[in-house]
Amino acid sequence: MDQKDSVMFLKEEARRNRRINDDVQELAVTDETLPVEKFDHLYLLNTVLRETLDAINRVSVTLDVETANPRLEVSDDRKSVRWTWTQRNVLYTRKIFTNWSCVLGSEGFTSGRHYWEAEVTGNRSWCLGVVAESGERKGRVNLSPETGFWVIRRVDDVLYRDYDVYRDLPSPESRLPAGPIPGRVGVYLSYESGTVSFYNAETKSHLHTFTGNKFTEKLYPFFRTGNVNQWLRICSGSAPGL
Repeated sequence: MDQKDSVMFLKEEARRNRRINDDVQELAVTDETLPVEKFDHLYLLNTVLRETLDAINRVSVTLDVETANPRLEVSDDRKSVRWTWTQRNVLYTRKIFTNWSCVLGSEGFTSGRHYWEAEVTGNRSWCLGVVAESGERKGRVNLSPETGFWVIRRVDDVLYRDYDVYRDLPSPESRLPAGPIPGRVGVYLSYESGTVSFYNAETKSHLHTFTGNKFTEKLYPFFRTGNVNQWLRICSGSAPGL
């Protein structure tokens, strides 16, 4: 099945699913859009990803030490990070996170489809996703799309899709559906379609997708760990269903 036939097939599948369930979000499949917002059938998600394999850039993320909070230790290969009680002597530039234990990936994206994974086993407090280049890095940052952060976060064995620092706890409406807490998380960015998706990379299951965004600036991989001396590691992996 070639690319054009695949697109036609998936369009027909989308129409069939809309007729079966009016609550299913419209699945518009074109050469420029990878739909991962809602799927009633896992096989459809797998088919979409398999047909677009060549268009997905599996990113080998390295960490940008210049963005790391002073109490974070970044490994020599820049693939791991952990929270420590030791504060580094750093130059407080615009790039650095001053309060939150956060660090960004070195490479930013202004187009294309990109996928990477992080090993979070042993971390009971973490946050992953992407952030806009203009996202605030000083003080207590409110982690939400409105402030340029598209993230999910683990808090007390529950996953949330954002974090309101002014309430000092996640809002109940941001809680994601209950399920196993992943030990490895996949992050998928589709710049042109304005989506950021998250997966349990161990089970290849979908966790959450931010949709309806119009990205206009560079986006960077975002990592936060809140456990002392517990490494969070960037690892390689294939996109779900491939």
